[in-house]
Amino acid sequence: MSFDLRKFRDTLGLFVTGVTVITTRDDAGNPVGITANSFNSVSLDPPLVLWSVGLNALSLSAFSNAKAFAVHILRDDQADLSQRFAKSGVDKFSGLSLESGLNDLPILPDCAARLECLPYAKHEAGDHILFIAEVQRLASDPNAMPLVYHGGRYAELADKPVPTV
Repeated sequence: MSFDLRKFRDTLGLFVTGVTVITTRDDAGNPVGITANSFNSVSLDPPLVLWSVGLNALSLSAFSNAKAFAVHILRDDQADLSQRFAKSGVDKFSGLSLESGLNDLPILPDCAARLECLPYAKHEAGDHILFIAEVQRLASDPNAMPLVYHGGRYAELADKPVPTV
């Protein structure tokens, strides 16, 4: 099959996603984090979630060898955190106040939600690695509005009435 990859990317951009930051520690104990909008639920029993990272990511080995992950679902006012963790080659944790989670995970406070997870499975898929993780502990703010991404930019949710059938 042959088609324009830019058009494929733009088409996928029509699907609204939430924005997450995934954190762990590398083999030396240093905090590592990336922005990911590839987050998804997989199973309720056991409680599994999925996210992916590119094969060329500097943090790939840290996530591949991680003993635990934290998935932070960002609030609508945390685009700055999304941008910070989307950059490579910089100290993403500089100046941030962190909490300590499962297996000493670096936890970002005040997110809409966070899920502390243990590795469950990983699969190579094209130019990414899919990580499936089992949720061990979670916290969430039911009143938080999530940061969302659509068409290559951050967007806002709007309340709309659900039509009755």
